[in-house]
Amino acid sequence: MDRAAVAAVAALEDDVRRSLYEFVRGAGHPVSREAAAAAAGISRNLAAFHLDKLVELGLLRSGFGDGPRRVGRAPRLYEPTQREIAVRVPERTPEVLAEILMTAVLDEQPGERAALAAQRVARDRGRDLGAAERRRLRAGRIGRERALVVGRDVLARHGYEPYRCATAVRLRNCPFHALAARAPEFVCGLNQAYLRGLIEGLGAGDKVEAVLAPQPGECCVELRPA
Repeated sequence: MDRAAVAAVAALEDDVRRSLYEFVRGAGHPVSREAAAAAAGISRNLAAFHLDKLVELGLLRSGFGDGPRRVGRAPRLYEPTQREIAVRVPERTPEVLAEILMTAVLDEQPGERAALAAQRVARDRGRDLGAAERRRLRAGRIGRERALVVGRDVLARHGYEPYRCATAVRLRNCPFHALAARAPEFVCGLNQAYLRGLIEGLGAGDKVEAVLAPQPGECCVELRPA
């Protein structure tokens, strides 16, 4: 779970912070502490405290403007960031699937069926993810067991809720569950291609495989020794 997103959402439970945030978002231009305080009906110091907390959480950003100065200093102004915040329990990542499908449409090769193009792109995305993790770890040759451990750790960060089952890694959660329920064969095929690419990116495509092994209430793919 994205702890930063949870903290940001929790901060907006406070009525004063939510009022300040909504005022800044709705203003359409950077606003001063004085203007925000007047809109919320609180003191400037209290407004400053809450506004700075919203900056710390990534909901707002601040800088200095060129307006009237207090004691020779430019006023601090606040405006919303472009950050999108979502908390999903369990984790769902439809954005990843949407990006795969969009890229597949834009990059479809002559004579290539749409479904195969989507699988190709999903595998490429997984391969990029695995390669990035391998670079981060500065890993050389990765054996079967380490590939399963590293793969489990990567998938945990992406909402799959992995766990070891005998020699395999099972996945309690499918981040694409809502769409998989509508088109299971298609979405599960994309998921398998994505995880197969992940293993290949880790340099363990000959040691670990991503196979379809559906079980009720879990992801349809598992990682097991090749």
